[in-house]
Amino acid sequence: MTPWLLACFGSQIAGDTSERNHRFLEEALELVQACGCTQEEARQLVEYVFGRKAGDPVQEVGGVQVTLAALCRAHGIDMEKAGEDELASIWTKVEKIRDKQASKPSFSPAS
Repeated sequence: MTPWLLACFGSQIAGDTSERNHRFLEEALELVQACGCTQEEARQLVEYVFGRKAGDPVQEVGGVQVTLAALCRAHGIDMEKAGEDELASIWTKVEKIRDKQASKPSFSPAS
């Protein structure tokens, strides 16, 4: 993953924690939307999560991995194959992804 990230975006964007947070959240929302979660359910969960104290990032990564594996199992998705397929696909789209990144507004969650 790291070689692709650096090849596509360079070290500045690859290491931008705000950018990485926003892109992860965007992908997580797209996944649950594709699996049937509604916008209202997502809004309720945002309120619930941000109404509590922030957790430990390392523990939360573990939680993400466990719950992603459980979500994939429930939906009949081979998580490892999906990841391998996506990485193979994005290697073929480096220029297109760079162009899309360059056209986004700076310092925006949608960027």
